[in-house]
Amino acid sequence: MADWTETYRPTTLSEVRGNNKARDAFEEWAETWDDHGDAVVLHGSPGVGKTSAAHALANDMGWPVLEMNASDARTSDEIERFAGRAASNATLGSRRQLVILDEADNLHRHKDRGGAAAMTRLVKDASQPVVLIANDYYEMSAGLRSACREVEFRDVSSRSIVPVLRDICRREDVTFEESVLETIADRNRGDLRGAIKDLQSRVKDGAVTAEATEGRRDKTEDIFSFLDAVLKEEPAEAALRTTYDADETPDDLLQWVEDKVPKVYDGAELADAYDHLADADVWLGRVRATQNYSYWRYATDNLAAGVAAARRSERGGWTRYGGAPYRSSRDATRDYVAERVAERAGVSTATARRELMPYLATMTHHCKNRELTIRMAARYDLEADHVAFVTGSGKTTNKVQGIVEEAERRGEEAAVEGSRGAFAAVEGTDAGDGSDANVDGAEAGADVDGEGANDSDADDADDAEEADAADDQAGLSEFM
Repeated sequence: MADWTETYRPTTLSEVRGNNKARDAFEEWAETWDDHGDAVVLHGSPGVGKTSAAHALANDMGWPVLEMNASDARTSDEIERFAGRAASNATLGSRRQLVILDEADNLHRHKDRGGAAAMTRLVKDASQPVVLIANDYYEMSAGLRSACREVEFRDVSSRSIVPVLRDICRREDVTFEESVLETIADRNRGDLRGAIKDLQSRVKDGAVTAEATEGRRDKTEDIFSFLDAVLKEEPAEAALRTTYDADETPDDLLQWVEDKVPKVYDGAELADAYDHLADADVWLGRVRATQNYSYWRYATDNLAAGVAAARRSERGGWTRYGGAPYRSSRDATRDYVAERVAERAGVSTATARRELMPYLATMTHHCKNRELTIRMAARYDLEADHVAFVTGSGKTTNKVQGIVEEAERRGEEAAVEGSRGAFAAVEGTDAGDGSDANVDGAEAGADVDGEGANDSDADDADDAEEADAADDQAGLSEFM
């Protein structure tokens, strides 16, 4: 059986459901492209029709499509080759073509080896219309965002999804109950593509079954849906549940709510909301001080349920929340560490912040496990302020400085070992026939085997304790 999401993919913009305002803005961008020459970013949750809209627009305009996925090409060389293809195609005739870069938010500043910068150059210099597609607009670099126009695709409402499911059933000659279609639409929470997939999976013997329609599809809340839920739409308990699906840490959620609440609340509502945000900040401070992440739940209680409970009147309509909150130096430090961890682990920066960094912080708390902390600093190329942030120690302490120096020394030794003797000629330049070097080496060896073996028992005990601690962390080498 053919995949219904492909069979019933919109072929014209008029068939794109549930985002009329975004669709009209996108169409206007294309029709006036010769006047402005800007690229455009289509962003919104997965499954809301961004990529389908791009292909439908190309069909409406009669433009051929040249497409690349950022997950497959992240380096500057690959993107420049792609840009070269687009330019060379343009010289073959006077027709426009639509250049599409899907998953543009997967280009990360520190781990794409110049990909984001290359993409920014591409969109600024392009002689053809360029569409970037992203789930998370603010995962894109600021330079890339500022070089493009923005069109936001909102989650598709259930009342827009149900007619699509009904139409597919009729075309496929499948019988259905309206209540089952409504359940499928509700449980997918704005994901039209997911709803169509669920519908197809429920068809048996020419009918849509009501089996296994309970529950909800696992779908991450985007930050603006989270803000709408907390500030405008949901009561306290439901607002708290949205934090479970948000792809951000409580620290990030606090910053977003604190920055955006004045755009919705005022007067006594705003004062009460800030009281709850202050309490949330206290709990997050305890997390940082103790590395006890169970306190996160008290922070989310306040920043979500507490702020929602402060609302005294109904809110409706659309709110322009604007861009990301101001990032302090502490935030910049955290983001750098997260990006380094993400690069090594092969995950997104958000996943590194939310899931991996808490483990690192717990394992290296106050640098008590010195060996593990050194390995962390060396692996992720961390400086004193980064180590201090992760471990909760002061960056000026002798302990942190010693760890960073040892990590740098190990890094240099590893570089020399990796050179496979490339520096041997330099080191032996003044050694004459090499006899002096051999003597010195022999003496050094004697020191290691002799005098070095007479170090204090206390030092041996310390070394053994560190070795035992490293053994206790069995399997962490794969993680780190």
